[in-house]
Amino acid sequence: MKNILQRVAFYLFTAWAAITLNFFIPRLIPGDPVRSMISRYQGQLNADAIQSLYILFGLDEQKSLWQQYLDYWAQLFRGDLGLSFTFFPAPVSQVIGDSIGWTVALVGITTVISFAIGTLLGVLAGWRRGSWVDGLLPATTFLSSIPYFWLGLIAITLLAGPGSFFPSSGGYEPGLVPAWDQWFIGSALQHSILPAFTILISSVSGWILSMRNMMVTVAAEDYITVAHAKGLPERRVALAYAARNALLPNVSGFALSLGFIVGGTLLVEIVFSYPGLGFQLFQAVGAKDYPLMQGVFLVITLSVLAANLLADLAYLALDPRTRREG
Repeated sequence: MKNILQRVAFYLFTAWAAITLNFFIPRLIPGDPVRSMISRYQGQLNADAIQSLYILFGLDEQKSLWQQYLDYWAQLFRGDLGLSFTFFPAPVSQVIGDSIGWTVALVGITTVISFAIGTLLGVLAGWRRGSWVDGLLPATTFLSSIPYFWLGLIAITLLAGPGSFFPSSGGYEPGLVPAWDQWFIGSALQHSILPAFTILISSVSGWILSMRNMMVTVAAEDYITVAHAKGLPERRVALAYAARNALLPNVSGFALSLGFIVGGTLLVEIVFSYPGLGFQLFQAVGAKDYPLMQGVFLVITLSVLAANLLADLAYLALDPRTRREG
């Protein structure tokens, strides 16, 4: 229990440092974000209106930096991430809420599927070396080295185009209103096939390689030899002894990949113009939308920290050697 509390305390401190850094990002970037936003309204806003915008965005120079920092924390506790410059006057939390579901649905489902398929094939390839599954190793090595976005560009070139079943961009057919009906859901699924395919092909190869290498290493351990000497069934030795221990690094990697689900695959969403959080971040950077960038960075950072904590707890539960009392 003490070890768990120490880990939780460490991640809470890391979260505080990340939030503090996130507070200083727009204040360290050269230029004036508010002036950048209102430049297109030059001559239409008076001094009082401009000052009101500074106050609205938490950049009131009449307050000390420490007071602004405390106000920022107070906003976070209220769930207030500020107002987006690009989608003004929409709050950042609303913009993120509208986008995060697309990313979680696309990257989350493909991450779980690729982990399950890759782990299973990796167990087979590592335990039955020389089989047809192990013969796929050169292909998986090649595919795991290909970036997501490059596969996406190839998929668009080969599979998308006029008259094709696969759309090349967007999250659903233009003109449809997002709703839980068969037309919108069918269109959303159709638009997600190509980006999901590119993510799945690239990521499943990495899981196969890592699991296969761990199975080869574990298969040479003494306790595997002892299990064989006891006359235990081959399947039990492979799953209960070898795969269970070889799975530990993959569990850690899977937990970390769950944290990056929120961030999504930025380049894939850009290539397919998919309305996820990564594409929203790309738009925010282009429009110098500092509050939206802050909000996206904060959500991604906290997600990764939470995933790291879950990975540590999973290791404690699965491997007694990581516990101090063990």
